Amino acid sequence: MSWFDGLLWPIMVVVAWIMVRFHELLTWLGLEEAGGLSWTLAIVGLVIVIRILLIPLFFKQIRASRGMQMLAPEMQAIQKKYKGKTDPASREAMSRETMALYKKHGTNPFSSCLPILLQSPIFFALFRVLYSLPKLSEGVYPNAENPKLHIGPLTAQIADQIEHATIFGAPLSGSFLQADAISNTKVVSVVLIVAMCLTQFLTQRQLTMKNMPPSALEGPMAQQQKMLMYAMPLIFAFSGVNFPIGVLIYWTTTNLWSMGQQFYTIRRMPAPGSQAELAFKERKARKAAAKGITIEEEKPAAIEEKPRGQRQQPKRKDRAKPVTTSTDSGSAPKTTGTSSSPKTAPPAGPSASRPKPPAKKKPTK
Repeated sequence: MSWFDGLLWPIMVVVAWIMVRFHELLTWLGLEEAGGLSWTLAIVGLVIVIRILLIPLFFKQIRASRGMQMLAPEMQAIQKKYKGKTDPASREAMSRETMALYKKHGTNPFSSCLPILLQSPIFFALFRVLYSLPKLSEGVYPNAENPKLHIGPLTAQIADQIEHATIFGAPLSGSFLQADAISNTKVVSVVLIVAMCLTQFLTQRQLTMKNMPPSALEGPMAQQQKMLMYAMPLIFAFSGVNFPIGVLIYWTTTNLWSMGQQFYTIRRMPAPGSQAELAFKERKARKAAAKGITIEEEKPAAIEEKPRGQRQQPKRKDRAKPVTTSTDSGSAPKTTGTSSSPKTAPPAGPSASRPKPPAKKKPTK
């Protein structure tokens, strides 16, 4: 057994177990036990189980991809701010502001790749299971010293059955570049490779073009997304000639599931400002009009922002300024005015002066 098979061995056992159990169910329903249709549908059943388990990560991927393109203008501002600065302090500051931006929008580039990364071990495990079918059916897997080893419930007898199962005359374990590949194998491989690349392209286009606002489709990050949209199908096209037909069925079915799941999500929960949101509002308005209901367009409520951590200080009441009036010549000017609290006015005239202290008595002799 190679180190790669040893690394993937637990996943290979799980993949083989799901396929064999689905095959038993399909045989019980009346399909031919050694037929290619039953084993093809068993691979489809494997896809369904895996994708149901990955539904939470799929929604996380949708939110992450949406968030990455929504923050594109702010990311461009950060890149423009530190353009041409190569010193360590600027690099550190740029990295810090970028991470703060990801935290603000609750997304990061890694989240949008999670479903693909988690499916990769399953993909390679299925590849190794199908690739090992000839040796397993001959009883020489993984080596001659231990010929009775099986992959979970996948014994030599079942492996021989899968090895001879065909779809449109092509064996499930055959590939386009196989040395003894027949014409049916090459034709079926080409059809499945084209279907795999086309579904991959349409899934990515559906996400970027229909569910993103126009502002998010501009800038370097949007250009990278477009390049990735065209590059990924080409990568699968060149590498797909090495994949067994069973693996091509798995990946094409996975892309079809992703496209349908994504279509439902975008239709029900479109991104703000996108074409999908406009179509969603139009459908909602048509349904309301059919029922005789008028839908008013909602306006976001204005939010008054106040500084945190500061208490509003009480306002002091304004006091009236004193008014100076002139009096007779030789006397001091008199000031009158009002205040917030009533006061008794002092009497006018000589009695207004301060009273004199009582005279001291002379001591008697």
